[in-house]
Amino acid sequence: MRVHPICFEPRHGMLRRVVARAVESYLDCGRHMGGFARLRCASCRSEHLLAFSCQTRNFCPSCQAKRAALLGEFLAEVVLLPVRHRHVVFTVPKALRGLFERERRLLGILARSAHDATRGWMKQALELSRALPGMVSSIQTFGSYGNWHPHVHALLTDGLVEPGGRFHALGAFDEAAVERRFRRLVLDRLRRAERLSESFHERLLSWEHSGFSVHAGEAIPPQEAESLERLARYMTRAPVALSKVFPQKDGRVKLLTPRDPKTGQDSRLFDPLDWVHAITTQIPDPRQHMVRYQGAYANRVRRLYRAQERTEVGEQRGAGEEPRRASEPEADDVPEWVTQRRRSWARLLRRIYEVDPLVCPRCGEEMKVVAVITDPVVVDRILAHRREKKIESPFEPRAPPRE
Repeated sequence: MRVHPICFEPRHGMLRRVVARAVESYLDCGRHMGGFARLRCASCRSEHLLAFSCQTRNFCPSCQAKRAALLGEFLAEVVLLPVRHRHVVFTVPKALRGLFERERRLLGILARSAHDATRGWMKQALELSRALPGMVSSIQTFGSYGNWHPHVHALLTDGLVEPGGRFHALGAFDEAAVERRFRRLVLDRLRRAERLSESFHERLLSWEHSGFSVHAGEAIPPQEAESLERLARYMTRAPVALSKVFPQKDGRVKLLTPRDPKTGQDSRLFDPLDWVHAITTQIPDPRQHMVRYQGAYANRVRRLYRAQERTEVGEQRGAGEEPRRASEPEADDVPEWVTQRRRSWARLLRRIYEVDPLVCPRCGEEMKVVAVITDPVVVDRILAHRREKKIESPFEPRAPPRE
């Protein structure tokens, strides 16, 4: 916080208040001194302590992995229609990236432009005016080299959906046509927001190699629900995987990266302050939605496009695919289902880390949460007692950061 005004503010803007709060929460993530839950086994009567998580967005790898698992499960079981989908990535040129870093509210322009460009092209290609594509877009701000790189990952229906659920499939995805629409929409909206001068706006439109790009993956059939769930988790992953970060003896940080086609290097070294700045830049502003539901997947119209799913859209399922079971949640049951799903944090840990925090490490029976301790005085007394009695916990807290 003391060096940011000197080293980074002239180029990257003022230090946001959310950064300090997120970093402080992360330093307490998984550590008993920040509070914990008491778990008791009904069989052997042993007790264990489980530390709280920080729940920061786009910063803590563990908490972001759980958030990504929730989203992937929610999309696969509630939101996505049983039709083909594509993974589409929308990127902008380097000349505009600094603008989105200094004014993060402009990031919404990228998601809106990606949806509008795709919708406009699809309607023209299929000659349907009332139908909409279903899109779930995730705004990401990081690149593979630890740099600021705003772009949009979109999970998109491979066609248009009419109200009532009738699906019209596309043939091929014209990346060039969608890119031209996307570029025009982004630049026009930035111009209307008075963030681009008229001359620079026209110059960006005239560039032969604009720096804008749209890349569409292969269509994913509805039978591959696990692939769609993995893709959703990839779209909302943490900016940096800890397996790619290696502290060096001289204090610098080494980040493994894709091989650079020009230099052949497969890693990047950061000075400590540059590394802290690079990862904290990815923390989103409070109440800024990084995942958006658009078109037929928008919350306010989603029910209209699922009303006849079993009869019309259901024909798009593969011949060998089983129909939706009666026990599976319908759109009307989403709120209660989501509420129950969010409470199942232990199940998320099993899915991500293949460990079950509610299984007793001594006898293998299920444990129950008997208390939640947050009072600092009580926390210190319990931890001091466990240290005095040399009581070890099977759930080891994360080591504190190095000085």
